[in-house]
Amino acid sequence: MSEIPEKQIKRLRSLIGEAETNLSAAKELLVSILGDGETIVAPRDSVIPTADGKIIEGIFDGQIMIGPDGKNYPVPANYASKSKLVEGDIMKLTITEDGKFLYKQIGPVERKTVIGTLTYHDDKYYVEVAGREYQILYASVTYFHLRKGSQVSVTIPANNDDATWAAVEAAL
Repeated sequence: MSEIPEKQIKRLRSLIGEAETNLSAAKELLVSILGDGETIVAPRDSVIPTADGKIIEGIFDGQIMIGPDGKNYPVPANYASKSKLVEGDIMKLTITEDGKFLYKQIGPVERKTVIGTLTYHDDKYYVEVAGREYQILYASVTYFHLRKGSQVSVTIPANNDDATWAAVEAAL
């Protein structure tokens, strides 16, 4: 039997890690939908030590990442806005040994794009779509130079009728 190159072993480990991340996030989502009933498998540790630092996996709630342990991790608004992250996206946070936070979207939820009108109340920006409001990040308002009453194309989760956040695609 020939030796397997180190590069292939690293890739296999990476693929297995991503599969475990997706499975863990799917289980968390199922529990969040069905309630605190019995879980099929015990949740995985929220912090995974690696050679490069620590990896924490979680779900984007529209503004922050929520880890499997329920802790909140701040996602930079500019990153979330420019990456067009959608509520429910699965994310990976790597905290490097020197303290840098590096986010990566690893499991995007199914999306749909809708058009609405920008509104502002209670010190927050929303896009009103067919009588329903979705909150948007202030970073998106400034990035796209939006004003109250602007027509906006936004992305929302396709299969989450309870979603409260949207990602701005474009100003129309």
